[in-house]
Amino acid sequence: MNEIRSIRRIVTGKPATDGAGVKLVRVIGYNDTQDFDPFLMLDAFDSTNPEDYVKGFPWHPHRGIETITYLIRGDIAHGDSLGNKGRILDG
Repeated sequence: MNEIRSIRRIVTGKPATDGAGVKLVRVIGYNDTQDFDPFLMLDAFDSTNPEDYVKGFPWHPHRGIETITYLIRGDIAHGDSLGNKGRILDG
C-alpha cells in the first residue's frame, strides 16, 4: 500500500448525460477503471445552467461503494431513499 505510482496518462473528460437527463463530463468510467483503482467513476458537474441539473437522478443503488462529493464552489441539494435531505456547501 506504500507503493508510489507514477502517472500513466492524462485523460480528458467526455460530455455525457446520466440519470434523468443530467448533463455532466465523465472523466473516469469508460471501461478504464483498472488504471484508476480504487476509483470506479469520476464525473464533473461544472455547468452554470440550472436546467442541466433540474431533472436529477432517479433512485439507484450504491451498494458496496462510497460516494465522494468534492464541491469547489456553490452548493448542492441532496436526498436519499431513506428520506435524508441536506445541502452540501463549498469549502
